[in-house]
Amino acid sequence: MMSEQEKEFRSYSLSDEWVGHLDTALKNIFLRHETQRAYPANTMDEGVLSDQDKQQSAALMRVNHAGEMAAQALYQGQSMMARDVSIHDKLRVASVEESDHLNWCRSRLDELGEQPSKLDFFWYAGSFVMGVAAGAVGDRWNLGFLAETEHQVVHHLESHLQELPAQDARSRAIVMQMRDDEQGHADLAEHLGAAVLPKSIKGLMKLTSKVMTTLAKRV
Repeated sequence: MMSEQEKEFRSYSLSDEWVGHLDTALKNIFLRHETQRAYPANTMDEGVLSDQDKQQSAALMRVNHAGEMAAQALYQGQSMMARDVSIHDKLRVASVEESDHLNWCRSRLDELGEQPSKLDFFWYAGSFVMGVAAGAVGDRWNLGFLAETEHQVVHHLESHLQELPAQDARSRAIVMQMRDDEQGHADLAEHLGAAVLPKSIKGLMKLTSKVMTTLAKRV
């Protein structure tokens, strides 16, 4: 049984963590950050893009930015609920990589003269709740949800590589690096003991992703 002092300390720790997550959320939604790694497009020349090409690339990168906004929130919620300290720490490290993705997508949107989705707040809030819910049922299911999410994201990014204009080397470089990172996150979750999700849950996740990507392309 915990002493009153231990209970008070735990209460303060949880409060501090919630404040930290709120601070992270507000920064992700409203501010831009320096990335931890080099911008993948740095070594790529800007190709000759028609107005239609730019619109196509911008729509896809807006979707990717929205997806990374959701990924940030998902990792925040999942890491907060993780029982195992090592899993918590690994989720936090992966969250840093997702933050790089978020910033890369925003930078590319700036280059294309476009804005992120106006629904970013809702993508973040909804995904944070999903992350908390996934974490609440236990670490194996938490990791299972993470692994399946990343597998779906990899599939989604590979489809974007088919849809992006061939001459848009800068967007393609970003998406390829993101794809490789997301596959690494999926592999990590499975290595840590991820449970295999029921088909019904996988189907619901795909439907939710479809709604988000459809809206983010336009709004």
